[in-house]
Amino acid sequence: MNKKQTWLIAVFIALVAVYVCFFTNWFKPKTIKIFDTSRQTMRRVRRNRGDTDLPYVLFGLEGRFKLTEIKVVPLASFQTNSDTPPVWHLVSDSNSPPVQQFTYGQRIRGMKPAFVGAEPEDLETNIMYRLLLSAGKFKGQHDFEIQ
Repeated sequence: MNKKQTWLIAVFIALVAVYVCFFTNWFKPKTIKIFDTSRQTMRRVRRNRGDTDLPYVLFGLEGRFKLTEIKVVPLASFQTNSDTPPVWHLVSDSNSPPVQQFTYGQRIRGMKPAFVGAEPEDLETNIMYRLLLSAGKFKGQHDFEIQ
């Protein structure tokens, strides 16, 4: 190989490296984009200790994901202590089906409460909460508030 061929190969490799770094998703973190909408209506949920009203908060995902964990925590206490107890926590016990949307407190097929007998707590108004999702390698978080 002469100098010209070596130089052209080096430029080609550099261009491929630039393309891979800046124009592909190979090195970007895998995230789930989440949005929410809440309604003033409350939905009645039957629990072991009786009926209760939960606010209707709908979470949507950009795509369908096989969720492995859902956790909702109060944001203020989560920022100071990452081990703050969640108000709603589900984990996958088997192969959960892909979902694109779910509501707060919903029983999702293939998922169960992280602790036996745990139920979703009532959300308070004017308090920021953080939703943390995991779906294999994909992770996402979203802050929301009920007015």
